[in-house]
Amino acid sequence: MVNKSLLLKIHEAAHMQRWNDQIRTVELTELDKQAHKMIIAYILAKCQEDSGSKGLDWIEVIEAGLFEYLQRIVLTDLKPPLFHRIKESKKEYARLNDWVYKRIYPFINPLGDAFCSRFSNYLSDSERNINRRIISAAHFYATKWEFDIIQRANPKGYLIEEIRQDIFEKQQRYHDLPSMQKLLKTSQLRDFVDICGQLRFQIRWSHLPRVPKTSVLGHMLIVAMLVYLLSLDKHAEAGRRVNNYFTGLFHDLPEVLTRDVINPVKDSVEGLRDLIKDYEKEEMEKKIYRLIPKNWHKDMKIFTEDEFSDTENRDGRLVKAVDKLAAFIEAYLSVRNGTQSQDFRKAMDSVSRDYAGKIVSGVDFGRIYGEFALKSSD
Repeated sequence: MVNKSLLLKIHEAAHMQRWNDQIRTVELTELDKQAHKMIIAYILAKCQEDSGSKGLDWIEVIEAGLFEYLQRIVLTDLKPPLFHRIKESKKEYARLNDWVYKRIYPFINPLGDAFCSRFSNYLSDSERNINRRIISAAHFYATKWEFDIIQRANPKGYLIEEIRQDIFEKQQRYHDLPSMQKLLKTSQLRDFVDICGQLRFQIRWSHLPRVPKTSVLGHMLIVAMLVYLLSLDKHAEAGRRVNNYFTGLFHDLPEVLTRDVINPVKDSVEGLRDLIKDYEKEEMEKKIYRLIPKNWHKDMKIFTEDEFSDTENRDGRLVKAVDKLAAFIEAYLSVRNGTQSQDFRKAMDSVSRDYAGKIVSGVDFGRIYGEFALKSSD
């Protein structure tokens, strides 16, 4: 069962700064890195699928990303050279992962023994099948994407050349993957990675002070993970879980063309919401869909449509409800962390009233919101 403690734990990655020992022209957080990584993993997995590669399992790809996310929440303070040095020692790495599991277990225990067992097995299993290699390849591609920003800001900085060479050597390990070869050779796919990465720099609710700040890209991953866990909790079949996850991961992609237009603005003028929706669809056709293979278009249109209507393998109402829940938690954290804006409390009251006693796709959202009832000390 997904509960308050797990929801707040997942949001911790929004606080975690990356490359904080280097000159950064923009803020780079662990949440955004993990979100970008999973978009890259989607591209690599689709390319592997198109190549006819055997062994691809979308659930394994998703859960490998989720398990690595949970691991990084605990280990993000370890600098990469030290982390990789520890990994070279099987004994020490096993001890480290045992400690990680113990730290995360209280938060995931309500999800059930099967999920906990898969997480434990992921930490202890060193086998690199195609699904785990896709996640690792996506990890290093996203790291290189970040490093390019760092390098441009300080090209002659201390250890910059050493870091560049280390990343290059690690990326080389995945050049045998047909999917990585296609990504590196296809400028349109690299452009798609870049335009998704731009959502790192679009801060949600930028007109209001928030702690922590979250980007549109980070929010997309939060929705994806939560909708997956809630679908898993309700024993949804695998195809439905996969579609729900990627609908969450891509649901705000059109905002790279329009920015994060908040609901009060959309509703301020009659017909404005529909106009924005029509503009997004037109621009997605002209500027986004052309970057990906045509056989991906159907899926991408499903993932990015704003109607959130139910289909055979996708429960859009659940995605919409989780989208609201993620926004609620962002407001909750800001209030808890000292932001005095009444806008947040009003937004929280409005959303919690809308979902009071409400069950969506078998999920009791009333129970979840009840756990977040603010006390006078909050």
